[in-house]
Amino acid sequence: MGDIDIRVAGCAGRITLNRPKALNALTYGMCLEIDTALRRWRDDNTVACIVMDAAGDRAFCAGGDIAELYETGQRGDFDYGRKFWRDEYRMNAAIFEYPKPVISFLQGFTMGGGVGVGCHGTHRVVCENSAIAMPECGIGLVPDVGGSLILALAPGRLGEYLGLTTARMDAGDAIRAGFADHYIPRARWADLIARLEKTGDATLVATAAEMPPQGALAPREAQIDALFAGATLADIVNALKADDSDFATDALRAMGRNSPLSMGCTVEMLHRLRGAGSIRQALEMEYRFTHRAMEHGDFLEGIRAAIIDKDRNPDWRHDLDPPPAAGVYRMLLPLGDDTLTFEGE
Repeated sequence: MGDIDIRVAGCAGRITLNRPKALNALTYGMCLEIDTALRRWRDDNTVACIVMDAAGDRAFCAGGDIAELYETGQRGDFDYGRKFWRDEYRMNAAIFEYPKPVISFLQGFTMGGGVGVGCHGTHRVVCENSAIAMPECGIGLVPDVGGSLILALAPGRLGEYLGLTTARMDAGDAIRAGFADHYIPRARWADLIARLEKTGDATLVATAAEMPPQGALAPREAQIDALFAGATLADIVNALKADDSDFATDALRAMGRNSPLSMGCTVEMLHRLRGAGSIRQALEMEYRFTHRAMEHGDFLEGIRAAIIDKDRNPDWRHDLDPPPAAGVYRMLLPLGDDTLTFEGE
């Protein structure tokens, strides 16, 4: 078995991420294999549903494999990253719009690129150790792979809070924020997957679900709505500075580690998508940023600090005080001939 195991088992198209030592980090090749399988099974009458899971206990998928993106970007080759993101986003849209049930089992970490694979299906299952996050602002990106749409549709201002602080969600929070649907203890997954393979009946998932534990963020929602309602990143920062609670202090501290340019763009994207956005609109806007991320954003510096040198001390292009405004506008300008399209589906 390679990095990914794709097969038909009974009535189910089966996709198993199989890089447990790398927390099942998503490579470009894995993106293409998922996309190809989905296209093959779309009109296959013997496949009633798609079931996605991952090897190991620590992660469904902790994100994209960004080391190669860094290496190519450092050489001045920005085309590889643009191709990776372009094809990954098309695969994310294919999952979101798939005409058959897509059921994902999200143990441990599901972050970044993992959200794009695991959190766009029709039945998203979490368990005791699920930890879901959009940590992109910490590496100089914006919440992408369609995550910006989920954040924009989250209740109140949870989306702004989760996108800007990169906070991790437990199972209860993930269901509340719209990243997951059902809580089922991990010990029962193997039997449920076997029955899904045998019957292809996706309604079995809801039947097996239990009431999730209350999320850690639930008692904070009113405070989050008050502090993260600003029209711009500057407004949010000012609200947090004016609040003397420990929660506001912790949120500012978390945001102080992230790229101001990425956070400014995140706020702008969520506001544009809220109430009227579609998955394709979200991915197209995300691609405006990622297309420019290596050349004009903080992505390469963010990867250097987090993954390559691991000094956790990135030298961002902008300060948080005051946050960038013109840079946000430039990063989200339309791309003209390079606009992300979804042809070839």
